[in-house]
Amino acid sequence: MKVLIIEDELMARKSLEKTLGRNFPDIEIIGECGSVKESVEWLTAHGDEADTIFMDVELSDGICFEIFRQVEVKAHVVMTTAYDNYAVKAFEAGSVDYLLKPIDLGPLTRAVERCRQPVGNGIPDVEKILAALGKAKRDKEFKERFLVYLNDRIVPVKTEDVAFFYSEDKNNHAVTNDGTVYIVDSTMDSIMNGLDPERFFRISRSCIVAKESVESVTKLLGGRLRITSKVIPSINIGPEPDLTVSRSRSEEFLQWLED
Repeated sequence: MKVLIIEDELMARKSLEKTLGRNFPDIEIIGECGSVKESVEWLTAHGDEADTIFMDVELSDGICFEIFRQVEVKAHVVMTTAYDNYAVKAFEAGSVDYLLKPIDLGPLTRAVERCRQPVGNGIPDVEKILAALGKAKRDKEFKERFLVYLNDRIVPVKTEDVAFFYSEDKNNHAVTNDGTVYIVDSTMDSIMNGLDPERFFRISRSCIVAKESVESVTKLLGGRLRITSKVIPSINIGPEPDLTVSRSRSEEFLQWLED
C-alpha cells in the first residue's frame, strides 16, 4: 500500500510514519506534505500513485478541505484530527475515515484495513463534510469558561471575557478584555474546539481572536492582514502577540468578521 502523509507538524508526521512502518511492513510512504499548497502540487503531479492519504484537518496555510476543491483525490482518505467527537458524523457523511489525535494503534489498524478495500464510492464528498461540520458546530455546546493560571493561582475566566488566545515560549495564553494575561493549560487545537466559531476565529496556528476585540484591520503586502485589537495586554509579556492573518485565511476571516 502506497501512502501520502499530509501533516504540518513535523513530530506528528514522523510519529505516524514510524508507527506505520513498525506495524505495517507492506506500507510504503511515497510522499509527505505540510500545507494545502504542497499537497495540491504533489497530487497534481502524482495523483494516481497514492492508495491512501493520511490528512490532518488544519494545515499551515489553511483547512485541508481546500485541497479537494483544487485537485481530484482518487485515494482513500483518513482524516487525522484533534477535533472532538462532534466532528465524527461529518467525516462519516463525507465518506472518509478518521483518527482522533493522539493516534492509538487500534484505531489506526482498523483504518488501514478499511483502506485495503477498493476505493469504489469512497471518494470524499467535501460539501457533505462541510455541511455536517457546520450543523455539528451549531448544535454543540461550547465552553463557558476556562481554568487559567495567574502566578500561583488558578482562576476561572468566562469565555465571553477573552479577547484573544496566543502562543508564546511554548505556553498558550488568554488575554481578557481588561488586558490581563493568563496561562492556559490546553493546546490551541483543544482551545479552538471549545469555542463558538461564530465568535472566535483562528487566524494562524498560534492565535485565536474574538470578533468583538477587533478594532480595525490593515492590509499588508502579499494578501495578509494585520489586526489591531481593542485590548492591550496590561503586563510585560515579551514580544507583542502576532495578530497577523495569513493570506490563505484572509478572505475567510473578512467574511467571518462581516457576518
